[in-house]
Amino acid sequence: MAEQIAEFKTFSQVTDPRWYPRYHLAAPFGWCNDPNGMCFYKGQYHFFYQHYPYEPRWGPMHWGHAVSDDLAYWKHLPIALKPDAPYETGGGCFSGSAIEKDGKLYLMYTGHLSATPEEEAAIGYGHIEFQCLAYSEDGIHFQKSEKNPIIEDTDVDDKDISIHDIRDPKVWEHNGKYYAVLGSRTPDMAHGQILLFVSKDLTKAWRLKAISARSDGTLGGMWECPNFAEIDGQDVLVFSPMDLKTDDGIFYHDKAAGVLIGKLNYKTGIFKHGDFQYLDKGFDFYAPQIMQTPDGRTIMIGWLDMWNVDMHEAKDGWAGQMTIPRELHIKNGKIISTPVKELEKLRKWKPITLGNVVVDEATTFDGVAGEAYELILTIDAAKSKKFSIALRASDIEQTVLTYNANGIFKLDRTNAGEVINGIASVREIQIEPQDKIKLHIFIDRSSLEVFINDGAEVLSARIYPKRTAQKIIFTPEDETLVIDSLEYYKLDFGLPHPHIKDDTTRVNPLLFRV
Repeated sequence: MAEQIAEFKTFSQVTDPRWYPRYHLAAPFGWCNDPNGMCFYKGQYHFFYQHYPYEPRWGPMHWGHAVSDDLAYWKHLPIALKPDAPYETGGGCFSGSAIEKDGKLYLMYTGHLSATPEEEAAIGYGHIEFQCLAYSEDGIHFQKSEKNPIIEDTDVDDKDISIHDIRDPKVWEHNGKYYAVLGSRTPDMAHGQILLFVSKDLTKAWRLKAISARSDGTLGGMWECPNFAEIDGQDVLVFSPMDLKTDDGIFYHDKAAGVLIGKLNYKTGIFKHGDFQYLDKGFDFYAPQIMQTPDGRTIMIGWLDMWNVDMHEAKDGWAGQMTIPRELHIKNGKIISTPVKELEKLRKWKPITLGNVVVDEATTFDGVAGEAYELILTIDAAKSKKFSIALRASDIEQTVLTYNANGIFKLDRTNAGEVINGIASVREIQIEPQDKIKLHIFIDRSSLEVFINDGAEVLSARIYPKRTAQKIIFTPEDETLVIDSLEYYKLDFGLPHPHIKDDTTRVNPLLFRV
């Protein structure tokens, strides 16, 4: 595995910033996917992510690292983990979480060992996964534990668990003991499930407590990237099911992310829960990570992308980005997510506000346009039976939101720019008809996130328009569109602009060492 951590390899370099985000987290170069290890340590928010720095494609996984004082402005730190141990050969350092203990920051992650084709033919399987620890006293430089792996395949003696797919530990402390949920599946690959492990000291002696939750056969054949937290007094299990069968002609992908709300019995390890709820019904949302802030809020960031679809930014030297941070709550048994209040710090320019506007034809408003902004709308739905809003629009490109009186809300990126193959172009969801509809929209250079009615529903998507597509067009599709209020904010750069490759500059990896 020569490419594993070869120091002489040149990091990937961004060649064009046209789609690189202004305020969404993304790697400074190369590939990124699942969020990892989000935590608050020594006065800063730490965010890690799955990263392959050498090319804008998936490769042996490293842990990229960024920090923030306020969840709005981020800076990049050196790569935290590199796949340099035998138990990480081939796949690398897969996803995991972080926890503070005795002043040190611990990362609990999965080492993914891939077999060669010859080995796979001989032993009958292609990979095996181990759980590992790394620690740091400064939150920047990490040392892998000499006790790794701390959970091996031999620690899982249960005929209902596939020992080859146990990954993505989320660790927490409860009443003096340490617990971790891990994603898993049954040996026949028919049922995704969550395993609960327990330890008295974090650094060694982990044991399997229970198969905590399992698919009934309708929720995928593998559950990965689990998270666990108490939200508004209720236990919540967050995870990403794979191999879904949800093709209703409108909402389809074989992977998703959502929650089960219930109660964990710490004595038995069993999690009793209600029905699965999606966290986001857009095209691009996966593997979210959650954390508790010092003031007690539950914050979530997800990967604003999806597997096995076109990622056109790869031609520019980078691939993958994150959602904005979202705050989670439970209202009337339903999971709700809203943008964190800290994002208001990005509003560096005077807002444009409008009120009581009646639109009777396709209309734009002076100054309400751009490629990176926040748009808050309250629409009188009782007087606006059907309407559309075209975002990142030009004469030839647009991403369109549509609503009708039956409560059908549609996101259509058919003409949003570069075509994204591998997934549908239209999402339709049913929302509860109300007299007023509130839309909270975040647009960045190649993404949009739409929060409907204070986060009751969320739609996220990647788009790849030309830089010239910056209009916002409001159109009544049936008589009039009545806008009670409109707030428009141009948003600041929330992370460093990438180094742009030209004939005279090269990205020096030493720039990202401390």
